Amino acid sequence: QAQLVESGGGLVQPGESQRLSCTASGFTFSINRMGWYRQAPGKPRELVATITSSGAPDYADSVKGRFTISRVKNTVFLQMNSLKPEDTAVYYCNGNLGPVNYWGQGTQVTVSS
Repeated sequence: QAQLVESGGGLVQPGESQRLSCTASGFTFSINRMGWYRQAPGKPRELVATITSSGAPDYADSVKGRFTISRVKNTVFLQMNSLKPEDTAVYYCNGNLGPVNYWGQGTQVTVSS
């Protein structure tokens, strides 16, 4: 069964760091693009960062300079530095094969004093 399994997350204080990881397994084909989305209470899900199989990254403006996405095969990481309270959200791993999207289970990141 194809799935994306996330790890990481939890409670951190403003200014601290956190790393998320996500591993894809059970896919018939290699995933071209992987990334992270997040959803805060009462807000729509938004893109955080993506990365291609060749390592080309893309970031939302809100996280540029603070977050770093990286990838080893079908495992994607999100290094989050200088975290802010507004980064608080459920973070979802994403992978796509053309028009088909797959999602991780979501992991809560809470930035609070």
